[in-house]
Amino acid sequence: MMQKQPGPSKFKDYTSAYFDRREQLDPAKREELILNYTPLIKYIASRLASRLPPQVAVDDLISCGIVGLIDAINKFDPAKNVQFKTYAEFRIKGAMLDELRALDWVPRSIRRKVTELEQVCSELEVKLGRPATDEETATALGIGLEEYHRLLDETKSVSFLDIEYLRRQAPAEVEGNLAEVFASDDKDPFAALNLGETKALLAKAINELPEKEKLTVALYYHEELTMREIGEVLGYTESRISQMHSKAMLRLRGKLKKSLDA
Repeated sequence: MMQKQPGPSKFKDYTSAYFDRREQLDPAKREELILNYTPLIKYIASRLASRLPPQVAVDDLISCGIVGLIDAINKFDPAKNVQFKTYAEFRIKGAMLDELRALDWVPRSIRRKVTELEQVCSELEVKLGRPATDEETATALGIGLEEYHRLLDETKSVSFLDIEYLRRQAPAEVEGNLAEVFASDDKDPFAALNLGETKALLAKAINELPEKEKLTVALYYHEELTMREIGEVLGYTESRISQMHSKAMLRLRGKLKKSLDA
């Protein structure tokens, strides 16, 4: 039977009472928190790294995650009625994403390809009244199906990270107004969205995905399965699931960008 990796829900949480008196959060308690959540840091880092090029080291993401965890310990406010585990996960992933954005390791050529893919997918959906098939998209791009699949693999990290930046707004009740969570540069089509718009548009865009892509997104983000595990569930190879995920991210990115331009 397939063994599911332990997700964030499997890690011990600490009640707000644990933090009620700051003077009682001595070095021993801080060390306990860090040791308990180190597996969570590794879990988040490995999931992020699995969708990124090999030059992005897991150890670097883990180091950023530790910084995020310490920040969470220092800033957690039990009065906001939020579980520390939820807040810690938000801060850990946020620190990793901030570092990835600061590195700006994605070549301009790859970003151009992502933009072209978005545009073609959007135009075909308007023209056909439905999401285009792989064959239709490849034909519109003037390339073969195999080359199209290679292109999806080549550009998967860009759209994936942009959606991850977007999803980072989800636990906004933790921090209050997170409208500025995205850096305001022209590479990010989501910077102008406020939290309410983000949630509504993202939910609508996901609901409009082709059924298999929608299921892939649900299994990856909500059930926290790996690409390999999703492949076992749906009866596809890990590579094929990765391509479905890439297409879903491109469609979501394109739909959200189109909503901004409207």
